[in-house]
Amino acid sequence: MANRSETRDGQLDPGLSAIMSERRRLINLAYRLLGSLADAEDVVQETYVRWYDMDPARRDAVESPGAWLTTVAGRICLNLLGSARARRERYVGEWLPEPLPERREWTDGATADPADRITLDESVDMAFLVVLESMTPAERVAFILHDVFRYAFAEVAEIVGRSPAACRQLASSARRRVRESQAPAGPTSAQAGIVRDFKEAWAAKDVSALVGLLDPEATVVADGGGLAGALRRPITGRERLADACLNVARLAPDQTLLERTVNGRPGLVAQQDGVTVTVFAFRVAGDRITHIWAIRNPEKLRPWTDGDRGGVRVSAGRRGDLPVGR
Repeated sequence: MANRSETRDGQLDPGLSAIMSERRRLINLAYRLLGSLADAEDVVQETYVRWYDMDPARRDAVESPGAWLTTVAGRICLNLLGSARARRERYVGEWLPEPLPERREWTDGATADPADRITLDESVDMAFLVVLESMTPAERVAFILHDVFRYAFAEVAEIVGRSPAACRQLASSARRRVRESQAPAGPTSAQAGIVRDFKEAWAAKDVSALVGLLDPEATVVADGGGLAGALRRPITGRERLADACLNVARLAPDQTLLERTVNGRPGLVAQQDGVTVTVFAFRVAGDRITHIWAIRNPEKLRPWTDGDRGGVRVSAGRRGDLPVGR
């Protein structure tokens, strides 16, 4: 008897490649909706399970398998977003989206399925994802489907379970939230220079330089999830933030800072004994850093750690990689 991926003569089912070609788009959609690569992978797996659990005659009757898969994945994400609020109320400390490396820095690049990698653009910028967390589940789904993936409101309505007019209002409300919270970002090269200066000032324990790079109301938010030491509450104010950096340098003098791309923007990675322990994402407005997000929960660092020493990647290093306690 032929399995699901083969025909009776042992040849690959021609319909399988068409179905599986949707995988990357579904992963991209689910990550933006959920802020978690692990959850996105689970959603896509569940979506395919539901597809193959259908009677073959029903599958054959589906005019657009891609649209069917998107509808199912979107509905699963919508349900997960509703339950996520309750889960995050029980989360230890602050919850932040899962950070992603640049494609060429993906640690398991030798074995990972390219379909599991996220396309990095402004819609996965950490600042953008954090704003999405402030939205209702319906707002988030309507906005991402329409404004990012360009689905018509009639299609969005089928997924969200509301009228096209209601979905239009949801997307408009979400768009307003993004517009009100997002400061214009400068050129990536300029942001990279500021992040590099921050790294060097931190490594040198230069308080004046750190303060000069931070906005007066700069904020740092850390996510340890109860699995790694982290700030339980955000710190606001450049002097307090600079002091926090110096405390880290004192407590972990052998920790090395590496310049890396985090969710498509210049960021930093902290490694200790070749092991990635923290990923830092930044929001830069003008020539000042306004927000720093420090992700320390090891469950959220899988894309950064699968190939390091002892299960975590050992970086060959770059010019300027510095120990924070130098």
